[in-house]
Amino acid sequence: MKKFAKILALIVASLMLFISCGKKEEAATDTGEKKVVIKLSTKFAEEEQTAKSLKRVVEKINERSGGSLELQLYPNGQLPIGKNSMEQVVSGANWISVDGLNFVGDYVPDFNAINGPMLYKNFDEYLAMTQSDLVKNLKDEAAKKGIKVLSLDYLFGFRSMLTDKAVKTPADLNGVKIRVPNSQLYMYTLEAMGANPTPLPFTEVYSGIQQGVVDGLEGSLMTIYGRKMYEVRKNVSLTNHLLGVSAVCISKDVWEGLSENQRTIIQEEFDAGAKYNNDVTVELQKEYRVQLEELGVKFNEVDLPAFNVETAKVFSKFPKWTPGIYDEIQKELKEIRAK
Repeated sequence: MKKFAKILALIVASLMLFISCGKKEEAATDTGEKKVVIKLSTKFAEEEQTAKSLKRVVEKINERSGGSLELQLYPNGQLPIGKNSMEQVVSGANWISVDGLNFVGDYVPDFNAINGPMLYKNFDEYLAMTQSDLVKNLKDEAAKKGIKVLSLDYLFGFRSMLTDKAVKTPADLNGVKIRVPNSQLYMYTLEAMGANPTPLPFTEVYSGIQQGVVDGLEGSLMTIYGRKMYEVRKNVSLTNHLLGVSAVCISKDVWEGLSENQRTIIQEEFDAGAKYNNDVTVELQKEYRVQLEELGVKFNEVDLPAFNVETAKVFSKFPKWTPGIYDEIQKELKEIRAK
């Protein structure tokens, strides 16, 4: 019996040692911090610049953390995206969502307003807006909903029209069926611009144009070139009506559960990644325009003041937006442009 007890004690001791070693291996960090695995979900396909930029960010975070962080990138909608992805963040999952600003807007509606139609002339104006007190207050509101906004600065270009005919004024869009994402902001914007907005999954757009389901689409040059939409339509009208923006969000509880060192690494690398992404995107837009012209695409300038007048009405269509938000945004823009 004593012999059995000794053997049992030895087994238990060995098991405890194994478990102890396992915990150390689980931590497996140069810093001694507990290892944290975080999934990053995005809609962007691997060949798109935003996905490439995120891959770079993930690699740098994992390397810098000394093993205490393992971010796992899932591009091309492999994991839940959009509304479902943001729900993962709010529920407190170890999850980072990189998706449209409108999904943060589901929780703090004024986020949609700062990405409303015809607001910005260039990337720099929008990036300055994200540093304003107005947007800082919106981030504080998001935190109350359980969302830590890491970045609003991942841009993939202004959205313009790709149609069969040249579009120069709102009248030119009368009756034209334009594919839009299933979003009220996009639908109201295109409707105000004179078009017939038609929601359609992006995977069906190419065939939808061929079959006459829609007459064209609105999107960035990155999308038009990268997804070969130039094969079915040859006129790009430079409305620049909306800026393609991605928000990077993590659960507030998960964020606060990380060490100060881990938070610093994540924030610094996402900030650096946004700058890298936007610099590359600016250059790619120039390259893609040249390549699209070589492929027979014609670029048309439009009557921007006429579109500005029509799209200003969009800001009054959302009862959840703060009354007067348009004027507040314009005030911020005036200060930004005066600097």
